[in-house]
Amino acid sequence: MKAFTCRECGNRLYFENSACVSCGTRLAYSREEREIVPVSPDGMYVDSERYIWWVCTNTLITGCTWLARTEGGMCFACELTNTRPNDAAPAFVREQYSLAEQAKRHLVVELDALGLELRTKQADPAEGLTFDLLASDGIASTPDVVIGHDSGVITIDLAESDDAYREHVRATLDEPYRTLLGHFRHEVGHYFEWQLVRGPEVMRRCTEVFGDESIPYDEALQRHYSEGPPAGWTEHYISTYATMHPFEDFAETWAHFLHIRDTLDSAASHGLSAPVPDDMPFSQVVTDVWAPLSAALNVINRSMGHDDLYPFVIPPAVLDKLDFVATVVQDSTTRLR
Repeated sequence: MKAFTCRECGNRLYFENSACVSCGTRLAYSREEREIVPVSPDGMYVDSERYIWWVCTNTLITGCTWLARTEGGMCFACELTNTRPNDAAPAFVREQYSLAEQAKRHLVVELDALGLELRTKQADPAEGLTFDLLASDGIASTPDVVIGHDSGVITIDLAESDDAYREHVRATLDEPYRTLLGHFRHEVGHYFEWQLVRGPEVMRRCTEVFGDESIPYDEALQRHYSEGPPAGWTEHYISTYATMHPFEDFAETWAHFLHIRDTLDSAASHGLSAPVPDDMPFSQVVTDVWAPLSAALNVINRSMGHDDLYPFVIPPAVLDKLDFVATVVQDSTTRLR
């Protein structure tokens, strides 16, 4: 996440700030400008072209600080949500919903920074993107929530925003890392594989790197949970879940691509490292920039009594996969220019 400053007083801001703690100016995030901008006390902002914007109507529901095109309307990030807990849901479920929306806004910002095209289902019913944010255990919406992606619809279990629940699942599945933002990154990886891995040459290369995606998914799922990862998996995969099926391998690799890109951009924006050259191959970014930075961050986390910030080892085979993902993204954004 880039560093933001208040346009009125120059004070440093955090992405979710709704007001400057130094000068008291009310703030909102402009997706078009990719900046936090000052708004009037009633939530209005006039851009450089004299177009009027308004703070998202969900500001009181989820704490959304983004700008919408119409007064009383929703911002782009909130429009991506198709299903959410109803207003009669328990307070803790509404809090989980707010945390999920916060993670989704972070996701949209980093996808925008990459130059990837995002379309809502309202704008493109066939291939747009939308989110069902559901509460598990029958609390608010459905008795059993399965996190996943299907034809542009991403389902997220709001229980994953609860630290105790998420840590329990992480320990049960023996995972080194599990976060709400990580779920969003992984599932959107499925969406972008669907969108970007098209054409015989790209699909051939994807199969070459990740394996034969025609393997029946249900069979692979059952085998994964009954037998676990194959011997020697650490030489070829970023995680045990990536070993289940080529679709999951792509999504896990995509998520780590976003983990690394966003953390490096944040570090550079806050003066902790130099910006990464645009023409540097991503595998080299990982070995020359990410490896030493993540090692240092792991030590800092240990100094604070926490587990490693990035508890993963990236073997050469995964570097090739990360390069493929980076190339697919670059090729996509080049076509959009």
